[in-house]
Amino acid sequence: MTTVAARPLTPEALELLLGDPSDPANPYGFAAAVDRDEHDAFPDALCDALRSAGFHLNYLPRQWGGGFESFDRSLTLVRAAARRDVNVMPGTMFSIIAATCLQLHGSPEQQRRAAEILRRGGAVAFAMTEADHGSDLLANEVRLTPDGLLYGEKWMVGLGLRCDAVYVVARTGERGPGAFTAVLLDLADTPGTQLSRDPAPRTGGMRGIDFAYLRFTGLPVPEEALVGRRGEALEMAVKAQQAVRLMSMAGSLGCADTALRLSLDFAASRRVGRTTLTRAPHSRRELAVASAALLAADAVALAAARGVHVVPEAFSVWGLTAKHVVADASDDLIRRCGGVLATRSVLRDGLFQKLQRDSAVVRVIDASALANLRSYAGQLPTVIEERVPAAPAALRSVFALDAELPPYEPARLDLFTRGLDPVLAGLPPAVASLTEALTDDAEAGELADLLTEAVDGLGAQAAEARRPGADPNALVDLAERYAWLHAAAACVHLWSANRDTSLYGTEPGSTGWLGAALAYLLARADGTDPRRRASALLPALDVVTALRDDDRLFTALPVQLAVTREES
Repeated sequence: MTTVAARPLTPEALELLLGDPSDPANPYGFAAAVDRDEHDAFPDALCDALRSAGFHLNYLPRQWGGGFESFDRSLTLVRAAARRDVNVMPGTMFSIIAATCLQLHGSPEQQRRAAEILRRGGAVAFAMTEADHGSDLLANEVRLTPDGLLYGEKWMVGLGLRCDAVYVVARTGERGPGAFTAVLLDLADTPGTQLSRDPAPRTGGMRGIDFAYLRFTGLPVPEEALVGRRGEALEMAVKAQQAVRLMSMAGSLGCADTALRLSLDFAASRRVGRTTLTRAPHSRRELAVASAALLAADAVALAAARGVHVVPEAFSVWGLTAKHVVADASDDLIRRCGGVLATRSVLRDGLFQKLQRDSAVVRVIDASALANLRSYAGQLPTVIEERVPAAPAALRSVFALDAELPPYEPARLDLFTRGLDPVLAGLPPAVASLTEALTDDAEAGELADLLTEAVDGLGAQAAEARRPGADPNALVDLAERYAWLHAAAACVHLWSANRDTSLYGTEPGSTGWLGAALAYLLARADGTDPRRRASALLPALDVVTALRDDDRLFTALPVQLAVTREES
């Protein structure tokens, strides 16, 4: 299937299109988002404006007529939209998982039909979860009988009320992952009497997005609707979710960006005695923790979005660790910003309340935090104990932001990371590069040494977790610690590979942002309060304050924002 590819939309062009979100009269701004939230309204006008600019094409492959170039570019673009209202993601992008599944094992005709729907702004829903089973996918009951009839109920199907087609994972066997097969139902040709679509329970965040129950009562499924081979649907869905988690991180970062910007604006204008909140010791420290959390989350998401192009075989662990860190750090940031905003954080009709609710939904939209950790915990002993030397060229491709990325190949995604974690395996030379360059930042050097020691200790912790009689939570706890250490290593690599580049608006080679990110991530790995390293965290606040003052996105290669904020 070949079509004419769309011209990619840039974050800067999107900002100009949508205008200043702080303008109360802007239909694409914060006030409009809060009003929709209060009325449980779908963001129709905002999604229409984005579709008219081709935003909905940014995850579609070029051979489908999409504008996808790389995940790191899509991540920044989606984040720029999501900072206004994260509902733009479900409103325009919920089809990404069905599209990825079809890329992996759909027939040419199924791919053509999906591309046709998605190019014109329609939706192809993904139906896998069932209310009675949640993340226990092997217990799902929706069944496709041998004579081609579909029975059962799926729930929380995103855009299930308005989708044009739906990719359904149904049981065709009795036990194990091979008991599930996928079908692609074109709803324009589906009898209404054997399929009902009803609203699912309303969510606290992402209000107005339609989640639906799909009930099948003997729906006839033609043979040509089967996707790929019988028994492979669960495998393909799990692989596809690795890519989906990458894009869900854009939603977390969008919420976090706006929450921190809102808090900085408030703190800069609010006086306590003779000083502003930004200078008051307690609020300054909280804002520094929040700033470090965002810089760390940004670096981790950016690395993962580039890494999936280079080593997709590692993403059954890498993608999941990145999802955990970005979602958890964003939630921590929002909580700390709430402390600074105080009463303003609990106003029902306020923007901050919406950000809190939306961030909570983004965190669990593809899996709960526990399910996310469990899904890779069992792989860790092998990954930790059998690390192979990392190829320097591969690491440079991932972390050097001016390096060209190879094409994304979803077929290389795997269910298991087979002894490969290039981020941790390649850490020693990156730390050596950092130590060599440090002249006046002893704290960053100390933090890098602590990271090396912590990574070296993972093997003993993995052995202890597998010891007979070990704490039944030991492997999940190890998975969480591993995620934070993996993230810290990614930050070191990002600094090392871009020593001659300005990151986060700082001077090339600056270690202030890196020290803050490491202090935050190592504290989270140890289960301690990051505030204990307040001196290392404070440079992060200086970095994000400078970006705020210049009206730029809080990301490694800052994007100019369409903002006309008055000087504080």
